[in-house]
Amino acid sequence: MAARAYWKGHLRLSLVSIGIELYSASTSSGRLFLHQIHKPSGKRIRYQKTAPGVGPVDTDEIVKGFEVAKDEYVILEPDELEEVKIESKHTIDLVQFVDQCEIDPRYFNKPYYAVPEGNEVAEEGFAVIRDALREAGKTGLGQMAVRGRDYIVAIRPCGDGLLLETLRYAEEIRESDEIFRHIPEIEPDEEMLDLALELVERKSAPFDADAFKSQYASAMRELIDEKRKKGKVTAASDEEIASGDNVIDLMDALKKSVYKDKKKSSPRRKSTKTARKTTAKRKAS
Repeated sequence: MAARAYWKGHLRLSLVSIGIELYSASTSSGRLFLHQIHKPSGKRIRYQKTAPGVGPVDTDEIVKGFEVAKDEYVILEPDELEEVKIESKHTIDLVQFVDQCEIDPRYFNKPYYAVPEGNEVAEEGFAVIRDALREAGKTGLGQMAVRGRDYIVAIRPCGDGLLLETLRYAEEIRESDEIFRHIPEIEPDEEMLDLALELVERKSAPFDADAFKSQYASAMRELIDEKRKKGKVTAASDEEIASGDNVIDLMDALKKSVYKDKKKSSPRRKSTKTARKTTAKRKAS
């Protein structure tokens, strides 16, 4: 089945406006969803909407509310919610450009593929904007209003097309200072740091998402297939179970890790320790 466009409109850069379509860049088809089942009957559990002290309620009696204190809500009527909805706009204005690495990863929300509308004018304008962003190494910022809400969007080249990502607003990001403030300040041992850096360098490679597979999803599918075929599941044997009484020597573990990785990888061009000393000398001079 052909992909369905999430949004259709125009991308505008100053006086240049081109028709584009957005398609979701993520899919839920690879996820496994489990339902709650009534075991004696095999029927799926359904949920009935209830209110404490009242019992089951009708759908037309339900409204939305914002909690201002425990068990205290400001009730918002449907017509009031309609009034504050943002009118959907069919134009995204690129109002600012930033370096592609400048946006904090915490702001990224959901990705979409952007493609040109099916005509020569849109396709040519699309190519101009895409290639200009690529050569400049920039990401375009703007806002998009759809389905009653507005979003910050970041647009950058992606293969032959563009990748549009919705961004979270600043107030949606939790500050890290409060979370990190209890982490003690520790000066790492130089030798252990060198070993850790060597491991990082040896295991560095271009990102390839296909290299990572979900062990949980694979095991769950095997479990489901086996249940469907046999109606029972055989017990899986544990490969290695670490004892909770074992005290791990960090230095020894790092040395063993480096030694193990050396056997699998080619010699390094320059030792991490030497590189760090060279950098330190340059800074001192």
